[in-house]
Amino acid sequence: MTVIFLPPPRLRGAVSVEEALARRRSVRDFSDEPLALEELSQLLWAAYGVSDPRSGFRTAPSAGALYPLEVYAVVGERGAVGAGGFVQAGVYHYDARAHAVELRRPGDARAGLYRASLEQPWVLRAPVSIVFTAVYERTAAVYGERGRVRYVHADLGHAAQNVYLQAAALGLGTVAVGAFRDEEVREVLGLPRGETPVYIMPVGRPLSPYRQPAEGELEEYFEAHRRRARAAAR
Repeated sequence: MTVIFLPPPRLRGAVSVEEALARRRSVRDFSDEPLALEELSQLLWAAYGVSDPRSGFRTAPSAGALYPLEVYAVVGERGAVGAGGFVQAGVYHYDARAHAVELRRPGDARAGLYRASLEQPWVLRAPVSIVFTAVYERTAAVYGERGRVRYVHADLGHAAQNVYLQAAALGLGTVAVGAFRDEEVREVLGLPRGETPVYIMPVGRPLSPYRQPAEGELEEYFEAHRRRARAAAR
């Protein structure tokens, strides 16, 4: 069993929450440059990592702190690099408590994931994809059908937005992919029974840089719409 203990996450960064929000975009065009292992570590921690060692609470809120999601990293050939060289291509499961990834399936699985996701090219081109799965019964056992159809998906939205913002803060890009064939993704990842794939998030370095609003640009936008609102209210 191959386990990679990830570098500890940084709790301070050079980009503010406000800047990350302004930069957040869905990115579909990536360079072939690998992610640094530190970047992959930061993304996985932001997605669903432990943020309070006393309680075990995570970076994303969860109904009843039941944490129904599981997180996988599909690392392509030369998709991530650490101090010891390139990370072995494969499907890795994220262990939030140990902040580590365990190799579940060796080999570059991006082609299979690409076919399963209706051949969306960014899934094939990104060096790494973060894949969320859900164990619906964890939440449904407490909250019933409402937990299954609402709370689990709310959890997913919280975690996925964390990935978006952390990617933006690191100068990376991502996009949430929800169109795929569940059974094929399950086969590609080798998921155990009871886990359902819910999101694929390819991550890489954007080919085009972020365009953050210039000073005063948002104010001008708001004022233009305020003028229209005032005119409509007359």
